Amino acid sequence: MPRALLSVSDKAGLLDFARGLVSAGWELISTGGTARALRDANIPVRDVSDVTGFPEMLDGRVKTLHPVIHGGLLARRDLPEHMAAIAEHDIAPIDLVAVNLYPFRETAARRGVSPEDVIEQIDIGGPSMLRSAAKNFAAVTTVVDPSDYPRVLAALADGGDRLALRRELAAKVFEHTAAYDAAIASWFVAQRGEEFPERLCLALEKAQPLRYGENPGQRAAFYVEPGAAGLSSLRQRGGKELSFNNLLDLEGALLATEPFGDEPCCAIIKHTTPSGLGIGDSALAAYQRALACDPLSAFGSVISFSTMVDEMAAEAVSSLFVECVVAPEYSAEALEILGRKKNLRVLEGRARWPAGALDYKRVRGGLLVQQRPPAVIDRSAWTVVTERQPTAEEQRDLLFAWRAVATVKSNAIVLARDGATIGIGAGQMSRVDAAFLAVHKAASAGHATAGAALGSDAFFPFRDGVDQAAEAGVRAIVQPGGSVRDAEVIAAANEHGIAMCFTGVRLFRH
Repeated sequence: MPRALLSVSDKAGLLDFARGLVSAGWELISTGGTARALRDANIPVRDVSDVTGFPEMLDGRVKTLHPVIHGGLLARRDLPEHMAAIAEHDIAPIDLVAVNLYPFRETAARRGVSPEDVIEQIDIGGPSMLRSAAKNFAAVTTVVDPSDYPRVLAALADGGDRLALRRELAAKVFEHTAAYDAAIASWFVAQRGEEFPERLCLALEKAQPLRYGENPGQRAAFYVEPGAAGLSSLRQRGGKELSFNNLLDLEGALLATEPFGDEPCCAIIKHTTPSGLGIGDSALAAYQRALACDPLSAFGSVISFSTMVDEMAAEAVSSLFVECVVAPEYSAEALEILGRKKNLRVLEGRARWPAGALDYKRVRGGLLVQQRPPAVIDRSAWTVVTERQPTAEEQRDLLFAWRAVATVKSNAIVLARDGATIGIGAGQMSRVDAAFLAVHKAASAGHATAGAALGSDAFFPFRDGVDQAAEAGVRAIVQPGGSVRDAEVIAAANEHGIAMCFTGVRLFRH
């Protein structure tokens, strides 16, 4: 009679699976709460302690760590010496293991949980059984995911060679235990308050396959951090499935509106960088200001709102070809309007970053890891370095420009006025080129640049960028400062009567 060992924390599907095994002639062995659940359902089962001849001890910490269990799992059926060895010690083979582990991650995520309670959720026997069984997949079936119960029963009923299935399930076991250990390691790192540990353990789960990557010739998939917030928490309310580039642009869109908190803000994103950004007293007003910056580039864009999208904003957005729209919420009328565009992907939610999340950038053979830039702009360290002080209106425009330029690809220059970008120079090889492009984009969209504020994500290495801004009529500049030629740059601003603030903070976004 084949034997199965069942020991699960997640009991979803357990009873149907156990009944199926019993109906197929299997003997069941189980532990603690799993055995009780089976007996309560009148399913015949033997306790592990009955099989091992040794009682559970240490509050259940020791129950399956026994040669009778691991000998029955690890013995190779194709080696006579293995089979003779277990027979000599009255050990019977175990042919199937269904185990899922203590809920460590869920316990650690609970607010106010004690370290002692978290540590008790570090499973020892479960991973040991899974690893023993999965190593011997040539003869033993391992089931770590309850969703696999039906196909395992179907395969057992089929009676054919199940080696391919056992191999697949074994791989799933090692993926699962690796992720489990990574969660434990990360918790200990967090307990030490260590931000950059000696070894970085990442466990990501596939959220969905993607049709292709950045280009049709590249295969792709979307992986997420288990239990984390972020893009996977967004609820899709309409449209086609998300693509690789949609997800990249959604990240850029949410990044752009994040510094404005709950203030009505709209960001229009192309290739992960804003083509327009605006604030207003409503979603519609913010959208109209963002669109006015560069209407041409808005075609095929991804749009993010920081506030609810109502009927009027939805009508305005629906008149433009847009790939995706994301907002914290939508009115029922807005969803109906946007839903008329069958290909428009409509996402709802805030997709917050988990607390303390790090930023990863892939390079050949490794990862670059850094802190995420702060979402809140601190003005307390700003200093006015020019003879002329900015007016109250210019101060508002400078704060907006500084928030906006933080999300534009470097080298970045933003021209802003009245809560809206009017020209954006992004991703240029020199700062003077970025300034030229911002002015050019503003002129192309019909914006007068006289009186505008300018934000620069890094210092001006030469005065030429300030001279160019002055030629366009810029009246106020915000930049980090810190160049060896700061005095030259400040002198240029004074010559042109421009008010200039130094923030002391650089905002590169490569």
